[in-house]
Amino acid sequence: MSTTSIPSARARAKTRVSYARFRAWLVASATRPEARLWQVIQLAILHAVLWTFILINLKAAQDVHMDVAEAWGWGQKFLWGYGKHPPLSGWVAGLWFTMFPPTDWATYALAMATVGTGMVICWLIALRVVDARRAFLVVVMVALYPIFNFKGFKYNPDLLQLVTLPLLVLAYLNAFEKRSWQSGVLLGLAGALALMTKYWVLTMIGAIGLAALIHPERLSFLSSPAPWVAIATMVVAMIPHIVWLADAHFVPLTYAGDTYSLEDSGQVHQLVAGYALHNVALLALPVALAALAMALVPPWFRLLLLRAPLRIVTRAWARGANPGVNLSQARNVWLIQIIVAVGPALGALAFSIYMKTDWGISLFFLVPLALVAIPALRVQSAALFNIVAIWLVLSVATLAASPWIAAREMAANAGNTATYGARSDLARELTQAWHARFASRWAVVAGTMESIQPMVFYSADHPAAFTPLEAWGSGLISPDDVKRYGFIGVFDPADGRLPAFEKWVSEVAPNAERIVMTTRRFTHGKAGPSMSWNIYIAPPK
Repeated sequence: MSTTSIPSARARAKTRVSYARFRAWLVASATRPEARLWQVIQLAILHAVLWTFILINLKAAQDVHMDVAEAWGWGQKFLWGYGKHPPLSGWVAGLWFTMFPPTDWATYALAMATVGTGMVICWLIALRVVDARRAFLVVVMVALYPIFNFKGFKYNPDLLQLVTLPLLVLAYLNAFEKRSWQSGVLLGLAGALALMTKYWVLTMIGAIGLAALIHPERLSFLSSPAPWVAIATMVVAMIPHIVWLADAHFVPLTYAGDTYSLEDSGQVHQLVAGYALHNVALLALPVALAALAMALVPPWFRLLLLRAPLRIVTRAWARGANPGVNLSQARNVWLIQIIVAVGPALGALAFSIYMKTDWGISLFFLVPLALVAIPALRVQSAALFNIVAIWLVLSVATLAASPWIAAREMAANAGNTATYGARSDLARELTQAWHARFASRWAVVAGTMESIQPMVFYSADHPAAFTPLEAWGSGLISPDDVKRYGFIGVFDPADGRLPAFEKWVSEVAPNAERIVMTTRRFTHGKAGPSMSWNIYIAPPK
């Protein structure tokens, strides 16, 4: 025997022992009541930090998305509504940016803090449906879901629903279990909080209502005070926003009707098909990686009973759950997820509604739990270690590759002004131009949302946004203030609404100075696309 084989054998044995100990610690921390919450919080924090740095690298040549800049602008005043949407996303942005500066990295940190919070709530939901081992598998699957990483880069009302809708589902499961008036109050407050995020959450509220009506234990739940107290609490909590809505002449509903109504039925079918395929593709990644994590545990075929999945669920529904699944709550999750997966698409087809792919961001977070709650599934300890290792390797590899990915994307989309246009440079130049002319703060920027929201975010003066061509202004500035403080109008000359905007400028400020400005960003020595803007400078009174 070679003399070198003994040390190498000892090293391998030591490695196996270390691996076994770490795996045992991970599983113990994931399942012990005194340790598991902290472990999930640590996972969420690590996920948020890693992906904040990834996004900083990936988006280095880009300005923040206009939705992010808009939310920042809303957060400068705490109103009961902001024209297009209820106020919660603006309030959260306002609170966040009292602690952090208005910089690109802080917006990505806000987005990742939002999805990290959603991850923890998804884990709390899972604990009410499955055992701790399965719940930990669920939360790592959620971390691998692109909505919680790549697709979660822009903070807006859609992304904030990854906090408020899981809270709503958690409150419903709690009320369904306890059936007390106290749980009803919590459910009502969660419903109001969700509605204050975006009216789209009515889809989830409707799904919860239908699930409660379909569930085999519906009579016990509906005869308790919980659902009725919840409805009353939600209505009372929404009164301030309803009053604002009436005072604002229901402009959010006008916005939705004007923006998302379609007459071309063929286009509706195409959009719904794209919406469905997009969300199925996003869900395929965490499901496939979870399957891989379990398949790496030999022998893989013991992880699933080799029977038809539909028959498994049907029999489980009829006879009760296995020790790892609370079947009563699993039925709620299955029903809710099926309804929100199918209902909005059918509604879009029936009422000819423009179906955005981003509307699915908030509707499929229950899919990992719905799958893991299938009673026939066997989740072994090694699978937890495997899926955490897969998540960590993918995250660290993406972090290392992010500068290269960003460079490749920029090279492939060199002329894409929507992504790589230098709006932040324009904001700084316009701020200097205003100061040079008037020696005062630039207070108002006018134009379309796409053009002016970056000015609000990137200018050191952070002017208020005014959109004269839209019926759903944010309410942050009045027409009289626009005349009093003066404004800079920013408009894309290729926008078909330019004649209408020039007519407005001529009526409000006939002596406004008109110029054309061109901007271009250079990132790591590489030039971005050139952009030209029609600029209108109206002096203050």
